[in-house]
Amino acid sequence: MTDQWARSGLDLHLDLDRAHGLRTGLERALREAIRSGQLAPGQALPSSRVLARQLGIARGTVTQVYEQLTAEGHLTSRPRSGVRVAPRPRPSSAPALTPAAPFRTPAGGFDLRPGLPDLSMFPRRQWLAATRDVLKEIPDTAFAYGDPTGHATLRTTLAEYLGRSRGVVTTPEHIVVCAGYTHALRLISQALDGTIAFEDPTLQDYPALAERVGREVTRIPVDDDGLIAAALTGEAAAVLTPAHQFPLGVTLAPARRRELLDWARRTGAVVVEDDYDGEFRYDRQPVGALQGLAPEQVVYTGTVSKTIAPALRIAWIAAPTRLVPALRAALAYDEAYVNVIDQLILARLIGRGDLDRHLRRCRGRYRARRDHLGRAVTARLPGARLTGIAAGLHAVLHVPGATEAGLLDRLTRRGVVVDGLSRFYAEPRAAPPGVVIGYATPPQHAYAGAVNELLAALA
Repeated sequence: MTDQWARSGLDLHLDLDRAHGLRTGLERALREAIRSGQLAPGQALPSSRVLARQLGIARGTVTQVYEQLTAEGHLTSRPRSGVRVAPRPRPSSAPALTPAAPFRTPAGGFDLRPGLPDLSMFPRRQWLAATRDVLKEIPDTAFAYGDPTGHATLRTTLAEYLGRSRGVVTTPEHIVVCAGYTHALRLISQALDGTIAFEDPTLQDYPALAERVGREVTRIPVDDDGLIAAALTGEAAAVLTPAHQFPLGVTLAPARRRELLDWARRTGAVVVEDDYDGEFRYDRQPVGALQGLAPEQVVYTGTVSKTIAPALRIAWIAAPTRLVPALRAALAYDEAYVNVIDQLILARLIGRGDLDRHLRRCRGRYRARRDHLGRAVTARLPGARLTGIAAGLHAVLHVPGATEAGLLDRLTRRGVVVDGLSRFYAEPRAAPPGVVIGYATPPQHAYAGAVNELLAALA
């Protein structure tokens, strides 16, 4: 016979075999719970009175068991501290577990890698105010299982916001809220049949993800006008960053836009538009989304990772009508949802203009940083040039006569961390020499020092 018990403050499952007597059964059950780690070192146990009442046995029996296990070294007993699981040494033969590597390994020194906004600009006050408002107003029914494509309030707000700010033509029914861009790309890859083309260069994780879900992948070169659409053949989709190519920073030229969309219409393929930092353009109005030119040929994706912070894990897809059923099917067994409270907070920030005001502050800061970097390179690195600086949060630095390996070596010795351009190419040896500088990454107080060390290393 097995008894299960739970004590106040902590649920604990304990198998108590009464076949060999209550005392023996309780001793064995507690020893096994300690050995298996169910009861951790230092864990407090219930008093003998409480445990006896919960198990329906005599208090004296529990006291005897506690005394026996204390004598054996499994438990400790001190006045006013009660009975606790004794500390135990880790077996010397146990292999050390290697922690899982984070998506972005922390870097010491001066971190100028691309891919992050200035996290010190997170709109804490606005997020806190919106959180209070949402928790005051949210109905109890919102805490139930919801629509896997996202809360209707956020999807409606996004449809309006994307149309106003990026020229996206969509409706709430065509939007899927995702847990970050990687999640969005995985859903899209699962919803498609056939080969998927990616830009070359690009972040290598993305074609690797498509291959992981069973899609064949091709790489299409990028030049000064963006993705070379003429190189596309029988692919089912092409994934690209038309507003500000990552990492080269070029914008897809108007003629290439027309050529790309003609290819999609002619072949029945779709274009996946990764609009990862389209809100940040400094010298003129932002380039409108490609999706607005052909809503039924373009799958639009966006995220708050660059506009607010990647830790929020909020992204979205605005899909053509024909792809919505396949995306919903891909979501059927997917548990990577964005929690409803954060969805409603974001909807509140967008709805009352807080996001627009936050973006204006960010544009001002990032433009000043870009200009500072440009002036410093001109003054201290004659002949060097920055490219891809009309928009976004990063630039590519080219130093005549220098190899990428040499540049990285000099920067590493000064504690400056950047990305080499070659890491984004399918064939790294084919990459032009250069380093990718994320000028948004350092906090404001550290930016000038980081740029100074960067140029001191390369001067």
